[in-house]
Amino acid sequence: MRRIVLYKLRILNQYQKFLSKKDGNIMIFGVVVAGGVGSRMNISDMPKQFLPLGNKPIVIHTLEKFLLNQRFDIVYVGVHPDWLTYMQDLAERFNLSGARLRLVPGGADRNLTILNVIESIEKEFGAKDEHIIVTHDAVRPFLTMRIIDDNIDAAIKYGACDTAVAATDTIVESEDGNFIKSIPDRRRMYQGQTPQSFKMELLKKLYTSLTPEEKELLTDACKICVFRNQPVYIVQGDVSNIKITTVSDYKIAQAMLGGIELD
Repeated sequence: MRRIVLYKLRILNQYQKFLSKKDGNIMIFGVVVAGGVGSRMNISDMPKQFLPLGNKPIVIHTLEKFLLNQRFDIVYVGVHPDWLTYMQDLAERFNLSGARLRLVPGGADRNLTILNVIESIEKEFGAKDEHIIVTHDAVRPFLTMRIIDDNIDAAIKYGACDTAVAATDTIVESEDGNFIKSIPDRRRMYQGQTPQSFKMELLKKLYTSLTPEEKELLTDACKICVFRNQPVYIVQGDVSNIKITTVSDYKIAQAMLGGIELD
């Protein structure tokens, strides 16, 4: 079994190196967003990205996926300033600290954390239209190499892309939380995931063009593009690419690793 795993990893690395050559002079940056400090788990004072999943924290699972992909020149992690030292210690403990990893203080929200990373990239590598950023939730540890590669390819081709899966449940809209206002056609509905990937300077330009009122309405980076009618390509996600935000999510993630049985 170990030989098979090592063989598959070797083939994967060779394939990633091939894709890296195909990318040419484009620099590609991974951005793991781990800036949150709250937890809806009610089981720990620790931010949920640092909770254990199997034998390592959730964020380490996610980082390993990014660092395994050879197309990334650098992988950045946006971390709340209060947890920067802790994140650095984790990276060293799990042998992830090195030339391809950067830690950046997070901002007041998700998009400001991404902008902090963009500023760090510009300081070290310059502001170039060709730079690609692949932004991802730290608490989505089950993303696949296929999803990462599809994001990179789509961002290069289209400028912006989002990962999503077709909605399987009926979606209802309510304004007051009590009564249904409308039921959209499910065939047109998708459930958003991450990564969300962009040409870096395009995203920055669009964000700086927003009014303060529009910025207040942002829920994620792709909405920046929607506000300015920038087309966003849909990359096919995966139902296993779950976001761990609740106790139920946490139990499902542990079960996916074989850690527990669901009640």
